[in-house]
Amino acid sequence: MNQDNQIKEWSNPTPAGLVALAIACFCFFALLSGKVTHDALPLLGCWLIGGFVVQIVVALLDLKGGNSTGGNTFLFFSAFFMLVGGLEMIIKFNMANKGIVLDAHIDGWAWIVLTSALILWTPAFFKSTRLLTIVVLALDVSLPFITLMDLGILPKTYAMIPAYGLLVAGVVAIYLSSAIVVNTAFGKKVYPLPGPFKIGQ
Repeated sequence: MNQDNQIKEWSNPTPAGLVALAIACFCFFALLSGKVTHDALPLLGCWLIGGFVVQIVVALLDLKGGNSTGGNTFLFFSAFFMLVGGLEMIIKFNMANKGIVLDAHIDGWAWIVLTSALILWTPAFFKSTRLLTIVVLALDVSLPFITLMDLGILPKTYAMIPAYGLLVAGVVAIYLSSAIVVNTAFGKKVYPLPGPFKIGQ
């Protein structure tokens, strides 16, 4: 925080977006794996809404800087994974406590779009660091299971698969955010940060 910065350009906001993603991944791991009960939903909702604030800023700065892949991904993550997800957690908890039954299958229909978009966008992430590619691939494994469970096609017994996929994504996101911040601060590679996968070479 006390670093002198003579450059007038904005710094890379991606580490903050990755930390917000890691928080969501860890919290969903805890929920899906049974480490916490559904009584945690309102608190999870608050954490996700906090993540929305971070990721909308990251998205706008990435887009302004010409990062179409990262900017657009953080933009729809901020809106749908974070803001909508957070509000839904709070609403679902309140409705359940009042005995009001919601047809949550609608979430599965929305997740079809989000899951499909991320999977179809995945090749663009192969141009980035391998660690970011791993984060996206872990999400690619997890989100179809969440979608199918929300649609009622798969039983909740499959929850451990997306739980551990999200945990992997969260752990790698923490390391990647740390590498970007520390390496940038020192102006050299302090934490190893591998380059992109070499496709077709």
